[in-house]
Formats: sequence, C-alpha cells, structure tokens
Amino acid sequence: MSSNTLKQAAEAARTKSSTMGKQGSETVAAVGNDFLHTPIMRAALPFINGGVSGMVATTVIQPVDMIKVRLQLAGEGVATGPKPTPLSVTRDILAQGKVLDLYTGLSAGLLRQAVYTTARLGFFDTFMKGLATRAQEKGTKIGFVERASAGLAAGGIAAFIGNPADLALIRMQSDGLKPIAERKNYKSVIDALTSIVKSEGITALWAGAAPTVVRAMSLNLGQLAFFSEAKSQLKAKTDLSAKSQTLTASAIAGFFASFFSLPFDFVKTRLQKQQRGPDGKLPYKSMTDCFVKVARQEGLTRFYRGFGTYYVRIAPHAMVTLIVVDYLGWLTR
Repeated sequence: MSSNTLKQAAEAARTKSSTMGKQGSETVAAVGNDFLHTPIMRAALPFINGGVSGMVATTVIQPVDMIKVRLQLAGEGVATGPKPTPLSVTRDILAQGKVLDLYTGLSAGLLRQAVYTTARLGFFDTFMKGLATRAQEKGTKIGFVERASAGLAAGGIAAFIGNPADLALIRMQSDGLKPIAERKNYKSVIDALTSIVKSEGITALWAGAAPTVVRAMSLNLGQLAFFSEAKSQLKAKTDLSAKSQTLTASAIAGFFASFFSLPFDFVKTRLQKQQRGPDGKLPYKSMTDCFVKVARQEGLTRFYRGFGTYYVRIAPHAMVTLIVVDYLGWLTR
C-alpha cells in the first residue's frame, strides 16, 4: 500500500471520527435542551436559578452582612456612648478570632438563600410571566404597579418560609457578643436550629416573622420592582449595552431596597437576637413595641445606623444575584 493511500485512509478516519463526535455533541445538546424545555423544568427553572444566584451572592457578601448585624446590635437600649463604625466592628471581630470569623453563619446564610431567594425570585418570575401573558391578551404593557405587586407578594411569601434560616443566621452572628459563659458556640445552622427548638420550642423559629415579612416586602419593592422598571426605562431611553443596563438598574434597585427596608431589617435583627432575661421576660413584645422603645431610648436615627454598610451589603448582593439570575436565564432559555 502506497504512502498516499495510507494518508487518505487516515484522513478519512479522522473526518469520520470528527463527524461522529460532532453529531454526538449535538445529540447531547439537543437532549439537554429538550429536558430544559419540559413543562416541569420550565416551571422549576426560575426557582432553581434564583436559589443558585442568591447563594453565590451570599458567599461574596457574607462578611459585610456580619458587620451590619454587629452594628445594629451595638449600644442596644442606650442613646449615648461611643458610636461604632464598620471599621471598628471589623477590628473587634478580627481581634477576637480569625479572619474566617467574618464568615460566621455562612451555612445559615446559604440555607436562607436556598429557601428564601429560591422562592422570592421564583415566585416573582412566575407572577411576572402571568402578568405579561395577561397584558399581551389585553394589548397593554406591564406597569410599575403590577411590578410592585409581584415584588411585594413574592417577598412576603418567601420571607415567611425562610424565617427559621434567617433566625439561625442572626443567632449565630450575635453569639460572639455574649459573655463567654453564655455563648452557645453553634457548630452549624442545623445545630443552631436544633438548639433553638429544644430550648425555646418550634414556634420560636418564627420569632420576628412580622418584621421579616415586612422587610422582605419593602426590600422586594425596592429591589425587584425598581430593577425591572429601571431596566425597562434604560432599554427604552438609552443606548447602554445589556450588561450596562443590568449593572445600572441593579445599583438603582439596591439604593431603594436599602432605603425602604433598613428600619424593618433593624427591628428584625433586634427581635431575632433577643432571648428571655432572668425574669423570664423578653426585651421587646412585638415589632411595634421594638419600634417605640428604640425610638424613645436610642432616637429615630438609630433605625438608619449603618446605612452605608447596609447599602454596600444590599447593592452588591442585588447586583450579583440579578446578574447571575439574568445569565442563568439566558443559558436556560
């Protein structure tokens, strides 16, 4: 057999192998695409994408959240005294332990996102699709009121479902503020939840549920409704690229989400951190009682303590979450 014949045979084999490989890849891609477009997956994808995006964002932002919680709990019940700053709180945390202490409660934060953000973004996307279908049938467009309603409903439902994980997160992050003898030293979110149920009862897992739900509704109003509206306006009135529209809209949404939700986040943190004293009584009886006592004892401005830190926590979290969910939506469309 001549060398030319051998070369031709080898070339034919390579071509056949390449064609088979390409066909195999296309078959796998087609099967994957068909699976993603099944009715069950189309309904589940908004929830899956929401959960994944929230967990990615929480992993990035967790140290800022830790500092935010410590700022809100500092100087409880006192109107005067030294005012902590994000820098001083960070120094105190690092002085007591290690850099990884800034990630205290990460397991609870991830569980919270797996439950809360999965439901929040999933319900919002589902509600928006329903509103879009209805608007299309009527020959109209979705307005800001509809976007706001979808955000409020999605946030409220998701917050109630995710309250136990949120409570565990606050308890784990505030544990280091107690005297050493009184610390629980939770090992994980499961340990925290189990300990709370054993010592306080299962209903204690929904402590602070009212401000948590109101906070989530106000945060969603600011984040999802303003993000959706800002992106719609930027698309119609500017020449920004799709990525720039997402970044700009998420920064705008982060500001409004922070402004609307911080007072409720503050009260939620206080209520979820509180435990019964030696007399068997809790410092605050309800969300309203907490608002009134803080306003009287610490001043109205206390509700907005750490706004900068809160915005730095909310805005990047919103940006990472919304960018990831946008990207996942594009991958799975």
